[in-house]
Amino acid sequence: MRLLEKMCFVLLASGLALGQATATNSGSAGTGSIADELKALREAISQQQKQISQQQQQIQTLEQQLEKKTSGTPHVADAALRTAPVPSAATAVQETEKPKESPLSFRIGNTDFTPGGFVDFESVFRTTNTGGVTTTSFGSIPYSNTVQGHLTEFRSTGQYSRYTLKISGTYGANKVLGYIEGDFNGNDAANVFVSSNPHTNRLRLFWVDVKRGQWEFLGGQTWGMQTPNRVGISPNPADVFVPIGEDAQTHVGLPYTRAAELRVTYHFTDHFQWAVATQNPDQFVGAGEVIFPFAFNAALGPQLDAANQNTVPNVFPDIHTKFAWDNDVNGKHMHFEAGGFLTSAKITNVPIGSTQFDHHSKIGGTFEGAFNFELAKGFRVMANGMWGAGNGRYLIGFGPQVVVFPNATATNIDLSMVHAGAAIVGSELQAGKKSLFGFYYGGFYYQRNAFQDTTSPLVVKPFIGFGGPNSPNSANRSIQEASVDWTQTFWRNPQYGAVQLVTQTSYVTRSPWFVALGAPKNAHLMMGYVSLKYVLP
Repeated sequence: MRLLEKMCFVLLASGLALGQATATNSGSAGTGSIADELKALREAISQQQKQISQQQQQIQTLEQQLEKKTSGTPHVADAALRTAPVPSAATAVQETEKPKESPLSFRIGNTDFTPGGFVDFESVFRTTNTGGVTTTSFGSIPYSNTVQGHLTEFRSTGQYSRYTLKISGTYGANKVLGYIEGDFNGNDAANVFVSSNPHTNRLRLFWVDVKRGQWEFLGGQTWGMQTPNRVGISPNPADVFVPIGEDAQTHVGLPYTRAAELRVTYHFTDHFQWAVATQNPDQFVGAGEVIFPFAFNAALGPQLDAANQNTVPNVFPDIHTKFAWDNDVNGKHMHFEAGGFLTSAKITNVPIGSTQFDHHSKIGGTFEGAFNFELAKGFRVMANGMWGAGNGRYLIGFGPQVVVFPNATATNIDLSMVHAGAAIVGSELQAGKKSLFGFYYGGFYYQRNAFQDTTSPLVVKPFIGFGGPNSPNSANRSIQEASVDWTQTFWRNPQYGAVQLVTQTSYVTRSPWFVALGAPKNAHLMMGYVSLKYVLP
């Protein structure tokens, strides 16, 4: 707008100068000669040209200053993930003239398209053979009495490379943002590392967000609200709290899901907001962690997901709500949030001695809270906690949501939710412009939920459910991880992106509920990631 004002000023000044020159010359036409009149006109035109030249120089200076202000981008790793602010009363002219968010952005009509992502060459070493690549299976770290527990593993891959596309525009009073994100961490073929390394494309995120006034509506596959935010209740990946390290499995202690979700958020103020969401559910019992009653085992298999069923029945969506408060004090950001969610499970069976189906359902509830704030310039601390019933699926799926137990007469069954909790604490330090450090410690805990199987034909009735005597060592009581992460930026340019070295060093341990005589009490793992990454601007 200042540029337009300057141009108007030039035209006005030119008109005034020309008018003055014409008036002066008209007054002298009757007394002076034609030569004097021409001389006066030439002097007026020369003076006007000097003024125009000065104004053009000022306009060029203002344009250069404006270009410098609008060419800055957020942190290069997040630049393609954030939304450029759009004036609330934007006109068609303003939409056309607004600066590009990224050098890669292009505009069709009033809609901006911004590609992004990064190219990642990653190497990982683990002291035991987990069978993982970019993703660590924390819940199945091998014990020292197994072959895998005495073997190390090393892998190099580019499959964690990521692509993104953001589509944004303002249409009347509606601010619309669409986002898609993918990588190549999909379900690979068994022979993927033999010759061609053909890693499978995977959809991570795909959603549309609409803001209108104080209301915000989101639909699609997104980071669920179980995962804490760094800012508000924003779905943008840069505003979600995930450690800065390289492990594609995030970190022990951090609950998460990327599931289909419908979310409604109301912004009471710029600092306080409240959201309610429905998420895709899944009746989850873990991979070999839950033992069913003997007499009903065959009927229960298709009804509960043991990490091998994608068609299990569900009663209703998981229902989540969360409040968030943000503020900036002396340039330091503060964020607090609290919320909870409800989840459900339902089964059916024919009781022994009956011909009619009997239905059983349970609802579990979970509470959660998180905060992060900047104690000093460049130094942040954060923490997250969760506890409740039926939330095991959100703890990276390393514990069950529900178990099935028989009645005392061995004629029928019912459901019982498994209590579980998660916590993570950490700090991040921006040491100068190019070095970023992260320190994190987190843990998961799954409570025992076991019963004697009255339906078993054995004289001594075994324990079933989760975590009872003689339960498999995959029934984890707790998993813990401590990590030190370091990201070093070698080179950065707002027009061309950045080259970074990302490293992560972690120690992980897991402990089962039942330890057989002579068996190890827990499993241990040390691992290190080194990644050379080129981030698009």
